Amino acid sequence: MKRLFFCICLLIFQFAQAEEKTVTLHLPTMNCSMCPITVKKALMSVDGIIDANVTYGDRQAKVLFDDAKTNTNALIKVTTEAGYPSTEVKKEEGL
Repeated sequence: MKRLFFCICLLIFQFAQAEEKTVTLHLPTMNCSMCPITVKKALMSVDGIIDANVTYGDRQAKVLFDDAKTNTNALIKVTTEAGYPSTEVKKEEGL
């Protein structure tokens, strides 16, 4: 019984720690209007991705993800493997 209680508490704690995060990636090598489709497909294949909005005009991807399942480095890796190296756009202080 104690073991079951411990497992339930551990599970609840894990879900309490999970948080949705948003990251913006810069994709300078997107050079046509079809590129965002490829990038979005690659991003959505990662476990933990909630949504990905990829725009050709800005050459950016705004990605909403569960930080308990994935991270920014995994997103950069998957876009690079799809042929579109990316970097994280850092938020400016004071904005």
